[in-house]
Amino acid sequence: MRVFEKEGPVNTTEALELAIAKAIELNTDIVVATSSGDTAMKTALTARQTEFKGKIITVTHAYGSRIAGKNVMQEITRQELKEMNIEVVTAAHVLSGAERGLSKVHQGVYPTEIMADTLRMISRGVKVCVEIAIMANDAGKIKYGKPVVCIGGSGSGADAVCVITPEYASNILNTQIHEIVCMPY
Repeated sequence: MRVFEKEGPVNTTEALELAIAKAIELNTDIVVATSSGDTAMKTALTARQTEFKGKIITVTHAYGSRIAGKNVMQEITRQELKEMNIEVVTAAHVLSGAERGLSKVHQGVYPTEIMADTLRMISRGVKVCVEIAIMANDAGKIKYGKPVVCIGGSGSGADAVCVITPEYASNILNTQIHEIVCMPY
């Protein structure tokens, strides 16, 4: 496992190279987190320079996650990604979504939020990897029961790569994290 000295976008290039190499080794698809679309585009451009033959699926924020009625990703970027054969999943975060809405109102802590915080103890990017794998699985964008290489980050860019066999959100505890390829210290 590669451990980066610090978190953040400074690790993006190396994290993407490690992810693509692992996806080629395992002959599997890549699921990458993105807000604006930049990390997804960088993933596709990096993959084009290799023997990678799988699909790239990107997972972005739900509409209204930052501004009501709006999406963080611009529509033109969404179209560019589709033209690059990148499938785009836009959904509520599986490890916060509705539970965060309840906890804000009722001042409590709910099981999914505890799960998210536990994964953050390892790395924020690892938590993102688990989340996007499940979201892509729920959207039917990856082959059920097959491991995928997931790319996440700690705010922007990429600094974590994991090999995960996700379950559907309704069976989240059956999700398997097989390998952490890289993450920040």
